Amino acid sequence: MDAIVSAINTLDAMVWGPPMILLLLGTHIYMTVRTGFIQRKLPTAIKLSITKDPDAEGDISQFGALTTALSATIGTGNIVGVATAIMAGGPGAVLWMWLTGVFGIATKYSEVYAAVKYRVKDKKGDMLGGAMYAWRRAFEKNGKTPWWAVLGATAFAVLTTVASMGIGSAVQSSSMTGVIVSNFPGIPTWAIGLAIVIMVAIVIFGGVRVISSVCEKLVPFMAIAYAWGCVVIIGMNIEFVWPAMCLIVESAFNPQAAFGGLLGSGIMAAIQFGCARGLFSNESGLGSAPIVASAAATRNPARQALVSMTGTFWDTVVICALTGIVLVSTMLAHPELVSGIAEGRIMAGADLTSAAFASIPYVGTPVLVIGMILFSYSTILGWSYYGNRCVTYLFGRRAIRPYQIVYVLAAFLGAVGVADIVWTTSDIANAFMAIPNILMVLLLSGMIARETKHYVWDKNLDERTEDEIPIVEK
Repeated sequence: MDAIVSAINTLDAMVWGPPMILLLLGTHIYMTVRTGFIQRKLPTAIKLSITKDPDAEGDISQFGALTTALSATIGTGNIVGVATAIMAGGPGAVLWMWLTGVFGIATKYSEVYAAVKYRVKDKKGDMLGGAMYAWRRAFEKNGKTPWWAVLGATAFAVLTTVASMGIGSAVQSSSMTGVIVSNFPGIPTWAIGLAIVIMVAIVIFGGVRVISSVCEKLVPFMAIAYAWGCVVIIGMNIEFVWPAMCLIVESAFNPQAAFGGLLGSGIMAAIQFGCARGLFSNESGLGSAPIVASAAATRNPARQALVSMTGTFWDTVVICALTGIVLVSTMLAHPELVSGIAEGRIMAGADLTSAAFASIPYVGTPVLVIGMILFSYSTILGWSYYGNRCVTYLFGRRAIRPYQIVYVLAAFLGAVGVADIVWTTSDIANAFMAIPNILMVLLLSGMIARETKHYVWDKNLDERTEDEIPIVEK
């Protein structure tokens, strides 16, 4: 068993190594150029995200699609993931994480554009979309899809389903249970797992409209509450905030300068771990968010693509940056945290996060506990929809209920302590699901650039697309 675990961990390190980072970050930069630096349209995108489009065709609102996608991306990666990056790559990793968010906005725009353009309906009129449908429809000729496009669609759907069980369900319930048990010892893990199953089942069995309705209320509250808590902590560390920001920038190019060289072993370490955790946190390029974006009521693909790209902005550019400043400023204010890392008393990102927030009296621990529980719960809801749509693509609507039952069972198993190997396995599936999605985006980059010019840069965002949404049999 140890040999199997070791092999899985080795494979995980390989797939999330420099080649994957180069693929994703390279695509981010390439699509930034191809879309004419679409990041410049963030103010317009934020305005559109809270604007209803009542006459457009879709299952949920644009804001509902955004908050459902954010529910899946704003998770433990925004808290523990930032600490992990700092421990492995030094404070400079925060800057590289932030930069992946800035450039990742373009990839999120592009993948959502393709997904909405090539979305379909089922017999009941529900919207279906994502990389799997983009592969099938974009490369179809004379009513037939080439084998390689079918392979790309199938691979994405299978890998996303696998990842949803792990990253989306088991790992998140494990995180929730760990936080609850550490702060309220004595509560049995099976009881926590049962409570999670009930809370999740009530929502996800209701379908995308119920999931979206819950996320519309939950996500803004939890994000604002966590951001407010971070701002309070930053205020308590105010004299260390500017030095922390300077240290983040300086150590991004010279990690040895951080804390006397105790954290970070080189520029490449800062780049690798900062980019890896940033890419993992905002999911730009993984193809997950476009699945729910395809259900949005929008008059053309560009509008929803603009709305969806704000998710990367809020997730990484804002929330991850706040967490990074909180952690680094707290480490400057409390040098014992750094010595704890050097002496091996603090060995994991979760340990550093807990120690850093606990060092802030009154507000630190409550902010962390509430943030972790809400972020993990919302991630379970968001990923349930991704897996739902992928099994629908693979097996039809009849597979939805069995999938949902297995999904909540995975949440229970994660709560009672079987998430470690599941985390690593689904982490690998996460990386592999990005490959067919990124290939699809790159192959369609010319179309995306051309139509973005028409809708966005030629100011035709109010124009309705003339493309008819086809009905599929499944």
